[in-house]
Amino acid sequence: MNSKKKFLLGMCTAGFLVLAGCGNAPNESNAALDKNVPDQNTTENTNEDPAETDSAKNDSSAVPEEKDKDGKDTGSDEKTDVDKKENEGASKNESENKNEEKENADSETETVSREDISEKATNSTTVQNEEATPTEEAASRKAVYLEKLHAASTETEELRNNPADSSTYAMKNVEGNNFDTWDGLLNEIYQVLENQLSQEDMEQVRQDQREWINYRDSSAKEASLKYEGGTEEQLEYTTVLVNLTEERCFELLENYMK
Repeated sequence: MNSKKKFLLGMCTAGFLVLAGCGNAPNESNAALDKNVPDQNTTENTNEDPAETDSAKNDSSAVPEEKDKDGKDTGSDEKTDVDKKENEGASKNESENKNEEKENADSETETVSREDISEKATNSTTVQNEEATPTEEAASRKAVYLEKLHAASTETEELRNNPADSSTYAMKNVEGNNFDTWDGLLNEIYQVLENQLSQEDMEQVRQDQREWINYRDSSAKEASLKYEGGTEEQLEYTTVLVNLTEERCFELLENYMK
């Protein structure tokens, strides 16, 4: 009995050991397979062509060029557009520079033309003045003095019509100023005649002038006598002097000045 029990116990123990051994075998086999798979992948990666690896690196480092829908190189087109714009800008600047140079040249030509015209006009005036005859110069001088005399006549009347006040003193001042004006014009005309006339003609003018002065003074004195002893005596005397001197200026200008 004891032998049978030992035998059975031994068989059971052996059976357990066999079962236990069979259960661990698949796990170890799977572990071995899992371990071999990475090694195989590593081997495959190691066995790859180095040239292909380098090509992949170059492809990854290169910047891909953009292409449009038709497969054209957009980068190349953009570069062409930029070049066109630069060329157009350069052409435009060159055209503007040419236009500016042309405008400057035209301006300089116009300035020179104006200067030439001005110079010609000045030369023409100078030549005309140089070619003016003595008769024309005298006629021009006579016209100038005639204008002066008419202006003085207008001023004389305005002063008489607009005295500072209605007093005799104010009117005396007016006539005194008028006499200074006309006496100055008479002396100017007399000097012009001395340069224009011959000695014989000028001597005749001097004789007439001395006689005229006596006539003027005596006429003024005679006119003032009707106010003798009054406040208007001197006013009347000066007024007559002014009127006669004005008449003498026009007379000399018309009869003697050439």
